[in-house]
Amino acid sequence: MAWMILIAAGCLEIGWAYGLKHSEGLTRPWPATLTLVAMAASMWLLAVAVRTLPLGTAYAVWTGIGTVGTALVGIAVLGEPAGIVRLACIALILAGIVGLKAVS
Repeated sequence: MAWMILIAAGCLEIGWAYGLKHSEGLTRPWPATLTLVAMAASMWLLAVAVRTLPLGTAYAVWTGIGTVGTALVGIAVLGEPAGIVRLACIALILAGIVGLKAVS
């Protein structure tokens, strides 16, 4: 169950990172509010997950999910570049997440 909670926390991290873009530096009230709620929920779920999971593993996986997901959202939704080197680096981060899960 802790892994599912951690995955949810990582998905919320993607949401709040995307929200930062749309809140224009937290200056637009509704996007800023949703971004801050997603931040708080993500941190709370991470805190719940580390009750069971090792801190280093949980934090690395949480940030990895956020990093990979946000980079992919940037490519798919925001039109950011998707060069081969960038995609390879994203794949390496994903491999690290999978590796940490496999050894935990």
